[in-house]
Amino acid sequence: MHHRRVPRLSAVAAGLTALAVLGLVGCDSGDDDAKSPPASGPSVIAPGAPGEENRTLSAQEAEQERKEDDSPNAADVSYAQMMIQHHTQALEMTELVPGRAESPKVVKLAERIAASQKPEIGAMKGWLRTHGRTEADAGRGHDHATMPGMATEAQLRQLRAAEGKAFDQLFLTLMITHHQGAITMATDVKGQGNNIRIEEMADDVVAQQTSEINRMRDLL
Repeated sequence: MHHRRVPRLSAVAAGLTALAVLGLVGCDSGDDDAKSPPASGPSVIAPGAPGEENRTLSAQEAEQERKEDDSPNAADVSYAQMMIQHHTQALEMTELVPGRAESPKVVKLAERIAASQKPEIGAMKGWLRTHGRTEADAGRGHDHATMPGMATEAQLRQLRAAEGKAFDQLFLTLMITHHQGAITMATDVKGQGNNIRIEEMADDVVAQQTSEINRMRDLL
């Protein structure tokens, strides 16, 4: 009579099962460590109103509050008022180009300047009206001499009297200085103003006029 051989796998299987359980336990403990709460982001101390305590805000909350309370301050209003006058003088200079300039590139550049600054004047006038200022208020009390880059009356008379290559050189020289003044004004209001729309307009001035200064320098 033959006896069946019982495979001795049960002990091996039990050993493997025990190892698997130990492995799972080890993984679980590692997962617990990985699930520790993330570190909180940077916080901002917001000064309270008079008589109130300061508040601690997250960086996101602080940015949101700034967006919600971007009421214009004196620097914003002054920038819009002065830049309207500043741009207006640039347009007066570009209007002299046809019939006086020799270089077609100078003519095209003047057209580009006028095309960008006319709508910017309209946007700033609209902004002033939105915030309770009439167009008649624009620039009141701001002397041309206090605005960086503005051409003097003597320089404008000289430009009106020039023709050909002499006109091109004087126009480019005066307009480079004019653009540099506008960039200075835009940079100042970005640091001193509070209104987001004015900041956006100032960014556009810096970008546009920096590019135009580079073109004008190439033409000198």
